[in-house]
Amino acid sequence: MTDCPFCEINTGRAPATFVHEWTDAFAIIPLNPVVEGHTLVIPKTHVIDFADDPDVTGATARRAAQLCRDLDLVHANLITSRGVHATQSVFHLHLHLVPRTANDGLALPWYSGRRKAPRP
Repeated sequence: MTDCPFCEINTGRAPATFVHEWTDAFAIIPLNPVVEGHTLVIPKTHVIDFADDPDVTGATARRAAQLCRDLDLVHANLITSRGVHATQSVFHLHLHLVPRTANDGLALPWYSGRRKAPRP
């Protein structure tokens, strides 16, 4: 796959800071981590997003869960997106493993700042 930054990293044609590597996936530090410890878990097989190949998505999620346990992250988000309107900017499946702490100031992507209407 040409013009895919994650495929370029996977084949050694682009640099990255690796956190871990498995036979089917790898974990790297993103270029602009949102918090300390923010990691991307990426399948070595090129799939566009989480719906493109559910088997690859499941295997990649398993790797992210293993890494979360290995790093002893007690509080974390696992986030992925599908499509531009859902904030996907690189069209190769990747899972954001984001460690969280109290009052870290990081809003989830779907937090609008609006309050829910009271229930009748």
